[in-house]
Amino acid sequence: MTQQSVEPRTASDDAGDGSRVPAGRSWLDRYFHISRRGSTVSREVRGGITTFMAMAYILLLNPLILSGKDAAGDTMGQKALITATAFAAAFTTLLMGFVGKVPLALAAGLSVSGVLSSQVAPNMTWPQAMGMCVMYGVVIMLLVVTGLREMIMNAIPLALKHGITMGIGLFIALIGFYKSGFVHKGATTPVSLGPAGQLTGWPVLLFAGTLLLIFMLQARNVPGAILIGIVTGTVVAAVLNGLGVIDPKQWANGAPELHGSAVSMPDFSLFGHVEFGGWGRVGAMTIAMIVFTLVLAGFFDAMATIIGVGTEANLADDKGRMPGLSKALFIDGAGGAIGGVAGGSGQTVFIESATGVGEGARTGLASVVTGLFFAACLFFTPVTAIVPQEVASAALVVIGAMMLMNARHVDWADRATCIPVFLTVVLMPFTYTITSGVAAGVISYTAIKVAQGKFREIGAFMWGLTAIFLVYFALHPIEAWLGVH
Repeated sequence: MTQQSVEPRTASDDAGDGSRVPAGRSWLDRYFHISRRGSTVSREVRGGITTFMAMAYILLLNPLILSGKDAAGDTMGQKALITATAFAAAFTTLLMGFVGKVPLALAAGLSVSGVLSSQVAPNMTWPQAMGMCVMYGVVIMLLVVTGLREMIMNAIPLALKHGITMGIGLFIALIGFYKSGFVHKGATTPVSLGPAGQLTGWPVLLFAGTLLLIFMLQARNVPGAILIGIVTGTVVAAVLNGLGVIDPKQWANGAPELHGSAVSMPDFSLFGHVEFGGWGRVGAMTIAMIVFTLVLAGFFDAMATIIGVGTEANLADDKGRMPGLSKALFIDGAGGAIGGVAGGSGQTVFIESATGVGEGARTGLASVVTGLFFAACLFFTPVTAIVPQEVASAALVVIGAMMLMNARHVDWADRATCIPVFLTVVLMPFTYTITSGVAAGVISYTAIKVAQGKFREIGAFMWGLTAIFLVYFALHPIEAWLGVH
């Protein structure tokens, strides 16, 4: 028995350009180039399921982050948020599978959702916030089409890119600690452990237990550690609640109980609730900075994630080019607009796609499988809704810790590098805004380079960003000086 050979792969082969393929292969094989990429249908299905299991936590965390009130005092319902999150993830991931034909899955970006909840919603209504989401998605698509996205990526210093990712990680972790009740606003201090300097109640202890369990599973390299931790924490919460151990009033979002059937029709009440305009009281400069912040939040990780996962899947050629890269980047940008229209925040490529690649996924068929699983979740929102906020918050802290791993790429012995990174990282959670961290990092980077006399290393784009962020920090005195209210 002779071993079946795998044909050499080229960028044109995998890009779906209609080039000739050997006869005798199924339409599924021919469309997704399964054999050509050295994979099988079973591997693709297994990889798609693994990716879904690794990122299914987003169905719980995204509604948690977006559960706050907007400027009008309105909130978005939990069931509607779960539906919007599942629908947007399913649609964009299926789009990546069928059009991009690469094993990449998309869902609501936690960094984007963090900006929407902390910076956008307090200044406008949720429909207007989703309008901002659509705008940032369109901006990213234009950057891809014009080729500017890659130019901008190259202009931002690598250390600052890592700093932005780390800062967003700390920001997300802070949200998790606060939502769980582990951290409170102190009576005599800015923050405190619990409401009175100590942890109170079973729910917050369940958060701590869930957090430790996930970390322990990750240390053992257990696939789907986050999802396993959330499911375990939910089961324990339901048991304790059923035994009457926990006072129902202690739960932040209600006791973990299943009311009625586990299956229900999806709630699309948020779909299409997008508004453009009505931002007069916010100000043009603030609007520009919000859109810019959303672009930053959804911009930096995506290209590195796409190329990184593509390289791990052995899709890149000897020059580092990945077939269908432009399509993947465009779909990632379109995810911002799609998520805004759906009411579930901007979508972006998830690094958890690498788990599916580790199981053998090499084609878009794996993404199709992942997308179908997200679509199926549309009909199981009652099950998802029973997860306590305290349990889901543990995953936010874990994600934050994972994002902080970028610290290993920073040269902490170089002051010109470590100072801008430090300011970027700490100011995001300390000021509760991503923009402030990025602004401080950019300005300090430019200032230090000037002090060192290394003007040419700054670059025109960084000079422009520095000017914009200087205006951002000085906006209030500038408006007072100009008599603008």
